[in-house]
Order: sequence, then structure tokens, then C-alpha cells
Amino acid sequence: MMKRIINSALIVVLVASMAVITGCSGVSEEQMAELEALRSEVKALEKEVGTLKTEKAAIEREIAEKNAKLDQCAKEKAEVKKNLEKIGM
Repeated sequence: MMKRIINSALIVVLVASMAVITGCSGVSEEQMAELEALRSEVKALEKEVGTLKTEKAAIEREIAEKNAKLDQCAKEKAEVKKNLEKIGM
């Protein structure tokens, strides 16, 4: 979802930039500065996306580890219950 938002933002920025550049006979310093600012913002957002993907992967690994522990506990609980039933408790 975040990727779609960023891709949409990039497309809007690029289309707007192209419209500004091609719509005029020349590009002013102000327009170039704005374009550079937008490019910098895009780079920052891409970096943030990378960071968030890394964090997501770490959280998913942690969840997988905890789920594995839960599965192991459930198996041990079933075994204990089975053994208690054998001895009549």
C-alpha cells in the first residue's frame, strides 16, 4: 500500500515536472530549484520506504519466532495432558 502511494506521488511529481518544463520556452532557476527539491523529497521517501521494509522484515521474523515457540508450547502442553491422563489425574 505504501509503495502504491509513493509510486503515485512519483508519477504526479514527474508529470508535473514535465508539464512545467515542456510548457514553457525555458526553465527558470526557480523551477529548477523546485524540481531539485522534489527530487530530494523523492529520494528521502524512497529511503524511508527502504527503512520501513527492513523494519517490517524484522518484525515478521520476530512474529515467526514467537509463533514457533507457541507451537512448541502447545505440543508440550498436549504431551503433558496426555501423560496426566495416563496416570489418572
